[in-house]
Amino acid sequence: MNICVFSSSSNAIHQVYFHEAEQLGKLIGKGGHSLINGGANVGLMEAVTIAASQAGAKTIGIIPERLIGRSLASENSHEVVVTSDMQDRKARMRDVSDAFIALPGGFGTLEEILEVITLRQLSYHTKPIVFINTNGFFDNLFMQFEVSYRELFTKEIYRELYFVAKTAEEALKFISDYTPVVLDTKWFQVPEK
Repeated sequence: MNICVFSSSSNAIHQVYFHEAEQLGKLIGKGGHSLINGGANVGLMEAVTIAASQAGAKTIGIIPERLIGRSLASENSHEVVVTSDMQDRKARMRDVSDAFIALPGGFGTLEEILEVITLRQLSYHTKPIVFINTNGFFDNLFMQFEVSYRELFTKEIYRELYFVAKTAEEALKFISDYTPVVLDTKWFQVPEK
């Protein structure tokens, strides 16, 4: 299985995040899976790439041309795919992946995982989507999700579009046991004002 991991490209973050990224990489390799990620040589991206590769996974980094020019491509990826821009990068990552995991990260990570959730909501795919909530990193995001459910911006069934795992082990177990939920095809009925 090709598992796409979205994650931070920062080296400044706490070691607890690196530890979980390394654990995830090891489990991807030991499980006989391949790693798909953003291909950078920094932060959790590099940590998960190295750990996955050392555990026997094929690692594929998909990186935009602009970042290659900044010497940011990982030398630990077995294969580096260079795209014209960020949009093409995300599309290629989605197309070749069978499952998606978000480790903690910044704006880019949030944009990537929310896009795959949105595409799942719109039935463009039925692939599993998991957040690994290391150190409660995503708690405030999930609180915002709750506001959306409560205020009827988001249907309750969409809780089934993603899974929140505490650990890498829990994330991979969810993916291995995954059965896609069937979404209704009706949009919200719009109430009268």
